[in-house]
Amino acid sequence: MKVLLAGATGVIGRRLVPQLLGAGHDVTAMVRSEDAARAAQGTGARHVRADALDAQGTMRAIAQAAPEVLVHQLTSIPARIDPRRLERDFAVNDRLRGEGTRNLVAAAQECGARRVIAQSVAFAYAPGPPGTVHRESDPLISDEQASKSFRRSARALRELESAVLGVGGVVLRYGYFYGPGSAIARNGSMGEDVARRRVPVVGRGTGVWSFIHIDDAAAATVAALDRGRAGAYNVVDDEPARVSEWLPAFAAALGAPKPLRAPALLARLAAGSYGVAVMTSAQGASNELAKAELGWAPAYSSWREGFRSALGFAGERS
Repeated sequence: MKVLLAGATGVIGRRLVPQLLGAGHDVTAMVRSEDAARAAQGTGARHVRADALDAQGTMRAIAQAAPEVLVHQLTSIPARIDPRRLERDFAVNDRLRGEGTRNLVAAAQECGARRVIAQSVAFAYAPGPPGTVHRESDPLISDEQASKSFRRSARALRELESAVLGVGGVVLRYGYFYGPGSAIARNGSMGEDVARRRVPVVGRGTGVWSFIHIDDAAAATVAALDRGRAGAYNVVDDEPARVSEWLPAFAAALGAPKPLRAPALLARLAAGSYGVAVMTSAQGASNELAKAELGWAPAYSSWREGFRSALGFAGERS
């Protein structure tokens, strides 16, 4: 089918394009720059030029591509995030999730696309009781529940999901990406910081993360082109993990020293309230709905296997 991919040169987009082409789809990448256009051409995909924050330009580009399915993977996230300055680091990203999504959805509707698929995250649920593993029916975090630095980003995620679900689209709530090109890789920002022992286990490391290898995330996206009902799906592996478990395992996979430990009060000075929260009170997500509805399962069912063999260095799967 004809697929328009916005965000084809991003972390997941670079892995998604080959999977789409390999499945026989006709892929057009929506790109903003000449460099991105050349990168898209190198993959074998067509391209159209537009900035998602330009409503008229987006409408023209999508009309030119005339897709059956629009896949929205646009982000603008720095390679290294300062958790004390989330509002600064996520300023453009939040605009893309709000204003950019509205432009993309409006253009897709105008041009007759039958499905819109968009990237969201599986770690922005409203906090539940200790031990909660979130399902898609659980509410997203509200302004009142979010830390001040994350409040605008939380609002942008809700706006994205509302716009896509409002036209009968599909929202894919990805877990934390790991693998080539992501932060959680040997040469990613998290990998580099863990190798230098700059990422401690905060408090008792009770925050729970749900991970997904980027190739598994791409595979779920391909499945969502023509499977599943409209709605949201958690795209995560089978094993939510406490920071106290996964962080030492990540260090070991990198051949790095065991992470240090830091009390929450001290960590707050370096990482801010949001940084401490994700290390001490984050909650995981369930992938049962995605497995049942999309006919998908992660090749790396657990981060344990994935960290050992798929972190963008020796042993990486292609």
